[in-house]
Amino acid sequence: MAYVIYRLFILIRGTRAVQLIKGIIVLLGAMLISDWLQLYTIRWVLRSLQTALLVALPVVFQPELRRALEQIGRGKFFAQPLATFQDVDMSKVINEIIKATRVLARNKIGALVVIERETGLNDFAETGIKIDGILTSEFLVNIFIPNTPLHDGAVIIRAERVLAAGCFLPLTENQDLSKDLGTRHRAALGITEQSDAIVVIVSEETGVLSLANSGKLTRFLDETTLKEMLVALCVPKDHPNSLRFWRWRKS
Repeated sequence: MAYVIYRLFILIRGTRAVQLIKGIIVLLGAMLISDWLQLYTIRWVLRSLQTALLVALPVVFQPELRRALEQIGRGKFFAQPLATFQDVDMSKVINEIIKATRVLARNKIGALVVIERETGLNDFAETGIKIDGILTSEFLVNIFIPNTPLHDGAVIIRAERVLAAGCFLPLTENQDLSKDLGTRHRAALGITEQSDAIVVIVSEETGVLSLANSGKLTRFLDETTLKEMLVALCVPKDHPNSLRFWRWRKS
């Protein structure tokens, strides 16, 4: 049983289910605290939600349940887990992305680069072609060259590696967006609405650089501003990589 539970943890690792489980744990903790403090109204509300949660859980975890059944059917449920993430030099990752967007923007080559953070993006990576290659600017540019097998879709970056390319992303449900925004920008907003990922967009028509984060889109960025925004979002202020990055900029 312990091993089965361990495999279930491995199954949901790197997916949105991790955040959902954290929310459930918070609700259970609130229920225990309300019992202890004798907060009868809050306890009644939380206990009333238990039945709703039992019904909602299969719906919420539908992608993970489907993946588990598929892996059991393919005999991959007991396969070796993925390697643990190691400390990442995000300044290097950002530099490679910026160098790639410089070339793509100059040549008006459309691109959609998704940077994974705490919320796992395995669900979306599975819609594309798995690569697991070292991230370099040349590699990114080559992926998005028109009429190549992987140019149509998004690239997902995990740590210092390209996890997958040619991935399909959910479109935003926001109906108030400008008609000028195409599918690429709407997909960037959609993935940031469902996760904490950061997306860099290069417009194919104009070569304009944009950045999507938390369901919001910032357009018409120059290279310096885009770099500063990525650093602010990806590199913690107290992390040694941030100091290394700013020293690199000053030099």
